[in-house]
Amino acid sequence: MQPILIYCYDAYCGWCYGFSPVIKKISEAYQQKLHCEVLSGGMILPEQPVHIRVTAGYIQEAYKTVEDYTGIKFGEDYLWHIKNPEESDWFPSSEKPAIALSIFKELFPEQQAQFASDLQYSLHYEGRDLTDNEAYRHLLEKYNIDADDFYIRLKSEEYKEKAYYEFQLCKQLQVTGFPQVLIQVTETKFHLLARGYTDYDTLSKRIDLVLTEIENHSYN
Repeated sequence: MQPILIYCYDAYCGWCYGFSPVIKKISEAYQQKLHCEVLSGGMILPEQPVHIRVTAGYIQEAYKTVEDYTGIKFGEDYLWHIKNPEESDWFPSSEKPAIALSIFKELFPEQQAQFASDLQYSLHYEGRDLTDNEAYRHLLEKYNIDADDFYIRLKSEEYKEKAYYEFQLCKQLQVTGFPQVLIQVTETKFHLLARGYTDYDTLSKRIDLVLTEIENHSYN
């Protein structure tokens, strides 16, 4: 089998947002050698909706750390909700962006990392509410996706099940935090490449080591 690069992320994960330029660059650089599979982790799945004010205090400090460490910038439209939580109407949930990703993966399997990055930019920079169906419309235009078809799928049980399957898959892979990157070389053999933010050069070297090992040992 061709090695699979598995990127476990969540649309609401600030560290994944900081990591998105790295994984985009990796997926492009290694597209001839690896298939890149993005899995949604289901980081925020409350049984009852929880208002942004519950986590806003933590995010007010955490986002600065992500900016300092990764060089990414959080947008003012996003930060308004974090700095003015009492006025925000946000109830974050990882479910809908995960469903959107599962739809997109069927349409454009080779651009998964790009789309995941677009979702995160929509939230963390543009301040779009990913629980709102309209938050995805600009991406449908960008990728020339038929809106009627997309919204039918977004509401369907089939793609919801696909999203929840990915959440379970991340648990089976023993992913306890995001971002996390692995390479699958056989049905049962995985290499952990990154747990938490990792810069491009470091991740690239780790991938090259695994690919060299694969070349030197034929996995069947």
